[in-house]
Amino acid sequence: MNIISKMKSTLLNLQKSIYRFPLTIGLSGFLLLLLIILNESMSNMNDKQIEIFSKFNMTIGLSVLLSICIGLFIERFYITSLIKRIILYTTGIIALVIYYYNFLPSLDFVYLQKYISLTIILIIGFFTIPGLKSKISFEMYVIKVFSCILITWIYSLVLYLGLIAILFTTNTLFDLNVDAKFYYYIFLIVSLVFAVPLLLSKIPMKDDNLEDYPYSKSLRVLLLYIVVPLITAYTLILYAYFAKILFTAEWPKGLVSHLVLWYSTISVGIIFLIRPIIKDNLIGKLFVVWFPKIVIPILGMMFVSIGLRINQYGITENRYFVVLLGLWVTCIMIYYSLIKRSKNIIIPITLAFTIFIAVFGPLSGSSLSIKSQNNRFNDILTANNMILEGALVSNQELPNEDKKELSNIIFYFETTHYLNDLEVLPDDFKTSDMVSLLGFAYAPQYEDYQEYFYNGLDIYNTPILISDYDYFIKISTWNNQRIDIDNLNIHYDIKSHDIIVKEGDFTLLDTNIIEKGKEIYLSGEMSSGKEMFNDIESMSFEEENANIKAKFIFANISGRINTDNISLEDVEFILLIQLK
Repeated sequence: MNIISKMKSTLLNLQKSIYRFPLTIGLSGFLLLLLIILNESMSNMNDKQIEIFSKFNMTIGLSVLLSICIGLFIERFYITSLIKRIILYTTGIIALVIYYYNFLPSLDFVYLQKYISLTIILIIGFFTIPGLKSKISFEMYVIKVFSCILITWIYSLVLYLGLIAILFTTNTLFDLNVDAKFYYYIFLIVSLVFAVPLLLSKIPMKDDNLEDYPYSKSLRVLLLYIVVPLITAYTLILYAYFAKILFTAEWPKGLVSHLVLWYSTISVGIIFLIRPIIKDNLIGKLFVVWFPKIVIPILGMMFVSIGLRINQYGITENRYFVVLLGLWVTCIMIYYSLIKRSKNIIIPITLAFTIFIAVFGPLSGSSLSIKSQNNRFNDILTANNMILEGALVSNQELPNEDKKELSNIIFYFETTHYLNDLEVLPDDFKTSDMVSLLGFAYAPQYEDYQEYFYNGLDIYNTPILISDYDYFIKISTWNNQRIDIDNLNIHYDIKSHDIIVKEGDFTLLDTNIIEKGKEIYLSGEMSSGKEMFNDIESMSFEEENANIKAKFIFANISGRINTDNISLEDVEFILLIQLK
């Protein structure tokens, strides 16, 4: 087939996609228009107007995916009645309106979480609906669609790069001063006007026969001879670690949960892709039969690990999602282990249902996390006699650990939800009210959270007296430095953090700059967060012996602090030297 024939075929397919999914392509074009209008109008809008416009655009984005799902549903179940089609699309519109006004009131963490989850559910629907009650090979359909997505992405990328190359070259050669926004507009046009119809044109029709669709040899080799051995090796490592836990009786916590969860989740996808070829491949058959059984004890270890964290710190969204996704993976593995004629379509259907539970209703991550953290907060207050007849009582003698936990819980609500979700606190509570209300200052410090700080000296507006010194040297700790001045050799070692001043082979000074920086920080002159100083003495120290007098003036000190532990990440300082 020559180039002209391929172009004609592509255009014909694009025409068919417009006929097949007219509403989807229309909504995609409408979204393009809205995004351009938003970008052009942002300078004349206030924050509230921008948020409303952005939420509307996000809802239209959902409508594009929803219209595809409805179109595929109509195809799959042969709905030819115009009235029934109108009812389906009208129901979709009503659902989007309800979503906009009730589930997207703002663009904060919780509602963005729900939006992303709905997007994922609709994408799952895009892959799953054609396989419902169908005799087509569901696995091959999914592989076919993935290959179509890959081809569409490559075509779109080439087109986009070509168009911006033309624009850039024309702009450079003819000095047109083209605004950078047009590169963004080209991206939108390629994505919404070209890529969407192209992808839709490649989606298999309901009557397409996929039984003879060739399974990619490259994918077969990748899965069976690279991915499966890697997963097997990873499994052996986890079992070795499991044996270590049983031997030492030290149960895992923290990172172990994520290491197990993502590996087992990916393995579900690998089983899905391998199942069509297990009949004629022993490696694939052994993996599909035995891996679901072998991985269950490892998943048990993961639940112990995350359980320790929940028992100590309560439920948060992240821990909830780990548990829920872990339960889903475990159920899928049990299903594969017990049901001989298992069907892969159960994977996307149950995943979509799990995601829905995770973000909507009383069992959602947000609902359970708010309840759990409220209970933890009340338990700590009750244990320290800080609730009397329903009213808060301040306690300045509260143990430091309880102060930290209460601050952490308040920090969680402040950053993830709203402070008024913490029921025991007044509706108008602010973290600045902590001392008067609870008896101690707000100071959140998570076990795995280190607060960043940057303290600097305003050297441009702060005069430095150097008349008593012979040399002025500025040094940074981000790399090794060696400076030769007259007979002096000044060397900073990034590994040891030592600064050494030598005269010939004789060492005049040997100081660990990081330790000195920590001493200055912990002296109380500096503070967490970002702060600039004009007082040289608060940012400096002196070293003196029989041969040399040196003054170190910190231009800036930055790092992270957790309780009493401090780690410096970068230091810049001025070294003043006087030889004796």
